[in-house]
Amino acid sequence: MLKYANLALLLLFPLAWAAPLLRAGLLPFFGLEEISVLSGLQTLWRTDVFLALLVSFLALFAPYLKVIGVALIQFDLASARLLPALNVLGKLAMADIFLIAIYIVVAKGVGVGRLETAWGLYLFTGCVAASFAISHLEMKKAPRG
Repeated sequence: MLKYANLALLLLFPLAWAAPLLRAGLLPFFGLEEISVLSGLQTLWRTDVFLALLVSFLALFAPYLKVIGVALIQFDLASARLLPALNVLGKLAMADIFLIAIYIVVAKGVGVGRLETAWGLYLFTGCVAASFAISHLEMKKAPRG
């Protein structure tokens, strides 16, 4: 069952990256623009390449590499000794969710614009949490030694 849940994340993560995380507008009476992980990264690449690289790693590569690594272990294509490193990747993916939460708090605190969370934020958070849970359960199953 864990194998299939993990494989589902290979489809759900890209969906979460394209899904709207936030709806933001400069002033309350203007329309809201939807922001996804991918659209946010596109904007970031134009303004701050270093931060774009960091966020790309945290939001895209760390969680996806973790899911692939866990799948390799589940299908006996890699050793379970890889799990601790994969757990580190999972924690890095959680850092991205923390960054998003900080941006929401800061933007709402300024009070100039309007910011609403969207369904993609919950999907992305759920994917990261599911990946974390799956690798935790795999770690418990793995033989010690």
